[in-house]
Amino acid sequence: MALDEALMARARRTGESVFRVYSWSSPTLSLGRNQRARGLYDPERLSVRGVGVVRRPTGGRALLHHREITYSVTGPCAPDGALHIEYARINALLVSALAALGAPVTAAAPASRAPRPTSTPCFAEPARGELVLGGRKLVGSAQWRDRGALLQHGSILIDDDQGTIPELMREAMARPERAATLRGALGRPPSVGEVAEALFEAVRAHADAGARPLEEDALLARDAADLGARYRDEAWTWRR
Repeated sequence: MALDEALMARARRTGESVFRVYSWSSPTLSLGRNQRARGLYDPERLSVRGVGVVRRPTGGRALLHHREITYSVTGPCAPDGALHIEYARINALLVSALAALGAPVTAAAPASRAPRPTSTPCFAEPARGELVLGGRKLVGSAQWRDRGALLQHGSILIDDDQGTIPELMREAMARPERAATLRGALGRPPSVGEVAEALFEAVRAHADAGARPLEEDALLARDAADLGARYRDEAWTWRR
């Protein structure tokens, strides 16, 4: 989370965009920026189950990072630019990459308005524009803009562990409907490297033919280290 926000600061300085792909070293529940969590989730139960917890700088609702792939996109944005335009551009890259892997996703167009940041898990239902396969959500995404830069986070499920989220809560909640997964679409679980390469190939094909790996500099490393203190702080994690 700290590195993603540091990359957002870098986008303000340099005007460059970065598409980052990563996985998590241990199961981690991430909370949306404005989601209520205090009193809803049980820290002791999280600890017993070996599940870490962090609050994202982006919005949306809780999701479990375990057998999934996380992406982040950072870049400059116009203060008055329409959020849906950048969202659609990023979606186009995701659609291209997932189709190349064998998962022909489409953008959801639910009749209801975007879901509020409630205790309902992220993958329980798709928001408008999120990517679905067979009507079930495969990719959950959320975007945050601040001072001329944007950060979009997303999660692509390899397997569906999201149904365990209610078990981490103080009060019982119905398990959400099963989400779509890459294992289900492909008949096998792809590696993180395979998915990452498909995503980067989509970037090179549709956004920047000269895209190259990011070289981390001292300023980026310092910003990430400084920001890390906030994301390790329980006052931020459980602030609401």
